Amino acid sequence: MLITEKELNEKFGLTSEEVEALAAPWDAGEIPGKPVGEVMVGRPLLFGVELKSVGFKETEEKIEAIDRRADSLGMHRSEYLRWLIDKDLASASVA
Repeated sequence: MLITEKELNEKFGLTSEEVEALAAPWDAGEIPGKPVGEVMVGRPLLFGVELKSVGFKETEEKIEAIDRRADSLGMHRSEYLRWLIDKDLASASVA
């Protein structure tokens, strides 16, 4: 699902010019304040544990439904699928 610039402006109550003005110091590397720690992006690392990929194919319609549900929970698809698996394994006392 794509969102237009106009929709973003309406959602956050800002004009494109206001967004650019707010972003200018960040773009110039002049971020106010003082760093308080390392910035970590993405899923937390599991040190000392080997990770393997798990994948499967699904219909486009079901993937769209998965994405809608994940979005409604504020999650990405992979985060949502991991959450479902963890929840099921815990309820089955297998995790």
